[in-house]
Amino acid sequence: MRKLILADAVKLKSVLSKRIQELEAEMDLLAFVEIEKGSEIPNQVRNLAAVEKELEEVRSDFRLLDKLMYKANYENEVSFEEQSLAIVEAIELATQLRARARKYKQYGISAKEEMIHSYSEAITLVRVATFDPEVYRIKGIETERQANRLSNLINAKNYQIELDFDSDKYF
Repeated sequence: MRKLILADAVKLKSVLSKRIQELEAEMDLLAFVEIEKGSEIPNQVRNLAAVEKELEEVRSDFRLLDKLMYKANYENEVSFEEQSLAIVEAIELATQLRARARKYKQYGISAKEEMIHSYSEAITLVRVATFDPEVYRIKGIETERQANRLSNLINAKNYQIELDFDSDKYF
């Protein structure tokens, strides 16, 4: 049996998901036919049972692939900023770093001080930032760089890990 690298497994999982949707749609098409009362049901190229059998095989392969991917992501690690992280943890950290970078960048484009429209002409309202926007702009850029570095480490590791899964049916 040919091995499948984890990077390709991510793509294959998408292929299997799409195939499941296609087979479900095919089942819907085959499940009912409109005929004149008393007429025989026309022959179909594939019947519902055949499609259902194929669907169960694809679903079984999807579950196996999913299990192998989760296991690989739990058992394999990447080194990032002097610590070793399981891939699953590294993926979550990269997601969190990207969210943090977005928030920092949002603050980074804020004005230090801006006038606010008031309902009263006698009172002038000012919205004042309690932080330095430039500091947050720089923090946003650096945090995004960290997320990119970590994502690259995860991606490189995904090309090193092999799974016991025969993908010849799909690739």
